[in-house]
Amino acid sequence: MNSIRSDVGNLIKEKRIKSGLSQEAFALLAKVDRSYMGRIERGKANISIELLYKLAFVLNCEVFELLPKSTIKLID
Repeated sequence: MNSIRSDVGNLIKEKRIKSGLSQEAFALLAKVDRSYMGRIERGKANISIELLYKLAFVLNCEVFELLPKSTIKLID
């Protein structure tokens, strides 16, 4: 499961950077604590589906863009 969290976190971080948002600004827009956002981006936090949708909304993208393309990693 760690690799999935890391992959999702990396995709969120890449989208955030491409959007020109600092982690602090992104967290503020998503109404999430900045330190929690850091944990998400580092793959250290499990996030809810609701939060994933909120982050996609803030990043102006589709939820599937924040998910890894391969699901082979589901089993560690």
